Amino acid sequence: MGITGTEVAKEASDMVLADDNFSTIVSAIAEGRAIYNNMKAFIRYMISSNVGEVISIFLAAALGIPECMIPVQLLWVNLVTDGPPATALGFNPADVDIMQKPPRKSDDALISTWVLFRYLIIGSYVGIATVGIFVLWYTQASLFGINLVSDGHTVIELSQLLNWRECPSWSNFTVSSFDAGGGRLIAFSNPCDYFSVGKVKAMTLSLSVLVAIEMFNSLNALSEENSLRTLPPWRNPWLLVAMTLSLGLHCLILYIPFLSEVFGVAPLSLKEWFLVILISAPVILIDEILKLVVRSQRRKTKEKEA
Repeated sequence: MGITGTEVAKEASDMVLADDNFSTIVSAIAEGRAIYNNMKAFIRYMISSNVGEVISIFLAAALGIPECMIPVQLLWVNLVTDGPPATALGFNPADVDIMQKPPRKSDDALISTWVLFRYLIIGSYVGIATVGIFVLWYTQASLFGINLVSDGHTVIELSQLLNWRECPSWSNFTVSSFDAGGGRLIAFSNPCDYFSVGKVKAMTLSLSVLVAIEMFNSLNALSEENSLRTLPPWRNPWLLVAMTLSLGLHCLILYIPFLSEVFGVAPLSLKEWFLVILISAPVILIDEILKLVVRSQRRKTKEKEA
């Protein structure tokens, strides 16, 4: 005891209660578990997001399509838009059932096999969605009732996109100029430039999907097991502020002409933003299903022990 205990007892003890209150031990354990969980949340968010970026680059290369994002865009995502949400995850509140969980073994792995599997599932969806929107812009006139060719760009066959390097040998291949937004007209003296200069809107959609998915993924990182219904986003207002800041920074490079030229992007219309959200939001549903599996397994384990 820190107040009533003798100096000899304090010197011989392993732990001193400064306020002579045993409930302080419980509070300290809860705080320690919360800190550990927040550290895991940061790691979970960063690794799953980075795995998605790696998969998107690998998938584009494997399919043989043009690069969905250029290096400066990837640097922007990693150094700027990912930073605020990752930092805000350190302010996550403790899980509602944090003291109902059994003690963690000192030799438990920080990243278990199941957690690694979750990283791969979320990362795979990030990669597929990022590359998918790029391919859809080139090959589809509409998606979910949203007109993708309102800007006037030319829809091509998937086989042409997959074999775009053979474009110089194609006869009668023509493309139309299109409005990239902000009064910027993309015209082509060489139709094969459609796969380089002409991919500015497709790259913008890919980049925006990546940013939006990572914002939604930061909500997934609020808790390793609890649903967003149990631990809603507003329990960590700093995360909402960080998400707003990241999206605001992303909009800066889209709608300020000088920055859009530097980053090789173009402004998006409201319909295109709706499409971005529509493709990005399922990452929450996927992680909610994975969390449900974890909770079910934990419940079964408790029933067996009982």
